[in-house]
Amino acid sequence: MLLAVLLTACVPAKQTDWQPLFDGISTQGWHNVGRDTLDPRWQAIDGTLALTAGGGGDIVSDAEYGDFELELEWQISPGGNSGIFYRAVDSDPVWKTAPEMQVLDDVLAEDRHDPKHRAGSVYDLYAPSQATAKPAGEYNRVRIVARGGRVEHWLNGRQVVAYDLDSDGWKRRVAASKFAAYPGFAVSRHGHIVLQDHGDPVRFRNIHLRPLD
Repeated sequence: MLLAVLLTACVPAKQTDWQPLFDGISTQGWHNVGRDTLDPRWQAIDGTLALTAGGGGDIVSDAEYGDFELELEWQISPGGNSGIFYRAVDSDPVWKTAPEMQVLDDVLAEDRHDPKHRAGSVYDLYAPSQATAKPAGEYNRVRIVARGGRVEHWLNGRQVVAYDLDSDGWKRRVAASKFAAYPGFAVSRHGHIVLQDHGDPVRFRNIHLRPLD
């Protein structure tokens, strides 16, 4: 017993604080926006949480989070588009309530022409500072850190966006965007993680979150 206690005490904080949001074998922990169930087009396949075809709807983490660090990997289909929302309200559509880290095939997707729509961006608000996305079919590694008003987007080991929800710069960008019409946009500092169905097959894996509250 003493040995077990000593071993537990020696486990680094990163190993003990991180929570899996996907167990690799089931869709437990997720539901469709505004529902208690999950559309069967979202499936656990080969260790991934996969949207097999469009029409499955956006899916929401059962739990809500305030300050957090999120890590995951995504693989988009050729020409595909998806996204990761955070601090979202569980209501349809979530894009009216929460910022989005864009998931995109930067080579073939129609949305690639606007820098603020490319992989890693804060959709429609901040373009990534550098191009770090891997091609469709390869996995891209994401890290999102949200602490108070400050948020960072990391893609494949590089910080591509940093912004402050309390800054004048953020407020100006929102006021000049389509989100200006939605007073509830990015107001909540506590909410759900959401994976988007934009009509294209996409896979997510190794989804872990560390609360920073």
